[in-house]
Amino acid sequence: MDLHTTYMGLKLKHPIVASPSPLSAELDNIKRMEDAGAAAVVLFSLFEEQLKHESAAMEYFMSHGSDSFAESLSYFPAVDDYHAGPEDYLELLHGAVEAVDIPVIASLNGITNEGWIDYAKNMEQAGARAIELNIYYIPADMSVSGQSVEQRYLEILKHVKASVSIPVALKLGAYFSSFGHFAKQLDDAGADALVLFNRLWQPDFDIDELEIVHNLNLSGTNQIRLRLLWIALLYGRIKASLAATTGVHSHVEVVKYLMAGADAVMTTSALLKNGIEFLTTLRDGLERWMEQKEYSSVQQMKGSMSQQHVADPTAFERANYIKILERYKSPYML
Repeated sequence: MDLHTTYMGLKLKHPIVASPSPLSAELDNIKRMEDAGAAAVVLFSLFEEQLKHESAAMEYFMSHGSDSFAESLSYFPAVDDYHAGPEDYLELLHGAVEAVDIPVIASLNGITNEGWIDYAKNMEQAGARAIELNIYYIPADMSVSGQSVEQRYLEILKHVKASVSIPVALKLGAYFSSFGHFAKQLDDAGADALVLFNRLWQPDFDIDELEIVHNLNLSGTNQIRLRLLWIALLYGRIKASLAATTGVHSHVEVVKYLMAGADAVMTTSALLKNGIEFLTTLRDGLERWMEQKEYSSVQQMKGSMSQQHVADPTAFERANYIKILERYKSPYML
């Protein structure tokens, strides 16, 4: 049984990767992830705001970032509220690289070109095997065009790629008008991997207190379908590796993502809910399922349900949408 996969040039023992979470803020937890069977670990993100110490820089983010009304200022934590500064992050990264044999991938989260390049270099020097760029950007300014948003991503990618020699992945949201075209642009610009998809923070309201509710809900298995769709559509059409993230709570989701065409499958919510040792459950479940279905390798199953390989390629397009609506029967319909 060969569980090996290759993710942006990194040889992994199997496809299951621990994605960024507070768990990776402790070196002992990273060691536990390796012991539990993680094929690689993506560290928690170093936020661009942590690299900015001048109030003018923070003011820039407020005027160009997520929202324009005054209350939105409270969405952004003060720099001192972050649980690790840049130097602490690099120290943890270096310690993790020295302590474990699996690849350790650093993560940068931000929205501009400023401040990233030097720290990307520092991450490489600290031993990171790759860097994941999480460009968390909600363009609520209605004067900002879709083209300018995409150009921002491309410029960040090009700047970081030019500054390091290790692979660079982009963790993306799904909200682009033509995601396939944009993915191809990122691929052409040198992205080594695309991680699909980031979950953008969405506020809730307390209707009694008339306040914005700040909370984070763990992902559910019902959230994998959009990721399945685009991984299945992109498989075989771009050179970059594809990673799936969100909704992985059992080996079933791992199998589905691999069949769509993912090279790596990332999980956070399952570990926060069930503990780090749940990585063993995911890996063992994948292996048992492959044995039962007589798959000899991950490579054999990878992309088997992509658009290129299914019997009915229109199942991923509008024709299937019409069929679903026509076939749906409500118990209240006569």
